[in-house]
Amino acid sequence: MDFIRLIREKLISVLDSKSFKKNFLNALPFWIGAIITGLLSVFYAKLFSWAEDGTTYIYEREKWLFFIITPLTFILAWWVVKKYSPYSKGSGIPQVVAAIELSNTKEKSKVDKLLGVKVIFVKMASSLIMIFGGGAIGREGPTIQISASIFKKINDILPEWYPKISTRTMLVTGAAAGLASAFNTPLGGIVFAIEELTRTHFSFFKSALLTGVIIAGLTALNLLGPYLYLGYPLINDTSLWMVLIVIPISVVTGLAGSGMGKAILYISEKKKDLKNNKQKLFYTLICGLILASMAVIIDARAFGSGKEIMVATLFTDQKYLEWYIPLLRIIGPVISFTSGAAGGIFAPSLSAGASIGALISGWMELSGTDTNLVILCGMVGFLTGITKSPFTSSILVIEMTNNHNIIFNLMLTAVIANLVSNFVSRNSFYDQLKDQYLEDLHKSDLPVKKKIKVPL
Repeated sequence: MDFIRLIREKLISVLDSKSFKKNFLNALPFWIGAIITGLLSVFYAKLFSWAEDGTTYIYEREKWLFFIITPLTFILAWWVVKKYSPYSKGSGIPQVVAAIELSNTKEKSKVDKLLGVKVIFVKMASSLIMIFGGGAIGREGPTIQISASIFKKINDILPEWYPKISTRTMLVTGAAAGLASAFNTPLGGIVFAIEELTRTHFSFFKSALLTGVIIAGLTALNLLGPYLYLGYPLINDTSLWMVLIVIPISVVTGLAGSGMGKAILYISEKKKDLKNNKQKLFYTLICGLILASMAVIIDARAFGSGKEIMVATLFTDQKYLEWYIPLLRIIGPVISFTSGAAGGIFAPSLSAGASIGALISGWMELSGTDTNLVILCGMVGFLTGITKSPFTSSILVIEMTNNHNIIFNLMLTAVIANLVSNFVSRNSFYDQLKDQYLEDLHKSDLPVKKKIKVPL
């Protein structure tokens, strides 16, 4: 009894201590943000899946309707963003990176434009409209911006007496939790935060980051049950000489990924020459018509995030693809992303890499397990090429498929793809978009020069 009383007294003294209260208060906003992120991530994923199912349902019955549906949804998705939240367009990751750089009191008004409650609703609405119309987009980048917005809002509403929490730490943790809950990849979320979002030493925010990722992931798992984003592709007894195939796959996908990013940036820059909304609306209409033509006339796999391509090539006998599928999976995201609506490129990049891997495997008539290896390497190579985040890319694919036995093949692919992508562009796709957003924000703060009328 004396022992129990001693433990109780010790516990009470710890709970009453100032350090415990301060640590608890510091951790509480991260816990709440992570729970909300997990819940909203699952809700968004369900809506996204239902929208894709709706696209498939219409396509199987009256596919010609997409010559009307796709252009209209592209225009509506673009209009929602332009009207209500211009910085909700695109992936969302560059906006988060920009917000992290601006996360100080002087730039608070700029951060509010990049992240906030309005961004959450507009991001979800625009991307769901796009995917229903067949847009070649993903939900992972949007989930990251949504999650960072949740964490920012929680930080904003903390009362004055509350212990001060770094806005930067909140945003980094929110983004990592968003990626972890979107893909069910906790390690990927952590590596993404370190490699892509910030250059700060891990020790500065490790506790908050780990806690946020764990709670958001567990919340999603409790609602969806244990799952892998892709499943368990069979990769056993792969040939030792496969490393000779992995190297050229790394080169091809690395160049293709960085090339797709370069094309998106080039078109986005040229779009600035469009003088008014009518011209931008016309461009968006043309984008919708081109994508609808590719899907209706050539192949339905031009539509959507491309996850069905990854699943089919990894888990069915339909492992080899036609030569035009990789082209569709590259052109589709370029068209969709530059339309000005919301939507990410994580999943489309993975599907483009998978299609390249499946195509080359078919040319070489590789076995089923060797083909699976090449497909996964293609996914890593393409994603690395566009993001220039080799560790994130390889860790994500490993966690998506639970294939730790090919970790060296995937990392080799990531390293080579990262090196060759420098021939196309030295800077990350997200970094270049981030710079564009920062430039736009700076211009929006400049005073407007009024014309002075001189009396005659």
